[in-house]
Amino acid sequence: MMTIGVLAVQGAFIEHEKMVEKLGYQVVELRNKNDICNLDGLILPGGESTVQGKLIKELGMFDQLKELIEGGLPVLGTCAGLILLSRNISNDEARHFQTLPVTVERNAYGRQLGSFRTTSAFGFLCDVEMTFIRAPVITAIGEDVKVLSRVDEKIVAVEYKNQMGISFHPELGEDTRVLEYFLQKCRNFSKGQ
Repeated sequence: MMTIGVLAVQGAFIEHEKMVEKLGYQVVELRNKNDICNLDGLILPGGESTVQGKLIKELGMFDQLKELIEGGLPVLGTCAGLILLSRNISNDEARHFQTLPVTVERNAYGRQLGSFRTTSAFGFLCDVEMTFIRAPVITAIGEDVKVLSRVDEKIVAVEYKNQMGISFHPELGEDTRVLEYFLQKCRNFSKGQ
């Protein structure tokens, strides 16, 4: 059975775990560097990117996770996870993994009251449920970055090699297709090992 690591130091990791398990995959919570082994994929959940970035370093996970991502391990960064992956953050000095060649703007939709739900196309999928909570938007993309989704002309989902970065929360709601798309990348990666 394939194993998906979910960063579990802060944020909405439990919802991701439940959906991944519902889809038939094993989940391991990543709480320190000893939890990182034999992963077929990695999910960086929503939450507070500054806190997550700090804890990843304090718990000794940063270098190992960055090495795995750069080595091809499929990774899905949602909301705060997108910020952790991004090369640049336009309205913040902090930098984290910097493996995804995009620029993001934190809290682009405002505070909690700016949260909303919508549906939009995602790659070849139609009418995908999207929940935005204090979401970032992608304001610039580098070479070879594929735009998977836009909402109101703003880029809210991208793919770059093994990495997917999305502004919304696919784990909130009943629509599992975004996670299924990511898990297919994990299966392909696992077969190639």
